[in-house]
Amino acid sequence: MVNDALTAHLTVGTGEAARAIAYVHRPARQNGADSGVNGVHNGGPGLVWLGGFRSEMTGSKATALDALGERLGLAVTRFDYSGHGVSGGSFEDGTISRWLEESLAVIDTVTSGNLILVGSSMGGWLALLATQALLARARPSRVKGLVLIAPAVDFTEKLIWAHFPEAIKTEIIETGRYQIPSIYSSDPYVITRGLIEDGREHLLLDGPIDLGAHVHILQGRADPDVPWQHAERLMERLVHDDVRLTYIRDGDHRLSRPEDLTLLERITMGMVETIRDENG
Repeated sequence: MVNDALTAHLTVGTGEAARAIAYVHRPARQNGADSGVNGVHNGGPGLVWLGGFRSEMTGSKATALDALGERLGLAVTRFDYSGHGVSGGSFEDGTISRWLEESLAVIDTVTSGNLILVGSSMGGWLALLATQALLARARPSRVKGLVLIAPAVDFTEKLIWAHFPEAIKTEIIETGRYQIPSIYSSDPYVITRGLIEDGREHLLLDGPIDLGAHVHILQGRADPDVPWQHAERLMERLVHDDVRLTYIRDGDHRLSRPEDLTLLERITMGMVETIRDENG
């Protein structure tokens, strides 16, 4: 029998900073002859989805991961950051620190056992930061693997601020915000001064990154938002970890076509098997 996913809210922060974070948790299947593929659920890691900038936990990649977890009998957790989807809070109050706090709160409160973090775009950056935070608490960390889809590591500084002309930088400094037209939505992206300044507290690409986990990066070569060279720079920084990089020659930033989702599932399944084998 398949366990139904649990939809709930978690309060993060206190006082005026409190916001209700919506999450969906599908518990692992523990019993039954059909409760997994090749016994993956027995000691298999749970899956945690971390979405991208202005994406939601109902997106195609998130729901594909949830369906994969259901087939394998693995726990799956996905959630909306504040200002995203059905979570509370204002999007313009969002910062990397704020969304990282929410990611860790969901991981700490909702999940148990070993984990694979699956992060898309900004979620890739947050997955790396969350893994570092958990590793700082205890070695070895509960995070045994990361699947990173077009990871937008340091995007506030390296992919946005560095490419803004001086006039836009001045507008952000003086007014606190700037609107960028989006090819994915009729609504523009709002880039705030708080997002840019806070992002500088979490930059990773200027030094080695230690995760103590397997890493598999999935990157489109035709990505207009996160260039493939950005993924290679990240790979070079992961000097202490087992890292793989898979390119999709004609892949865009979203990587949400049926063939992209199939590849994402195959990569995730492979990591599940590797981690299960390592842990007996």
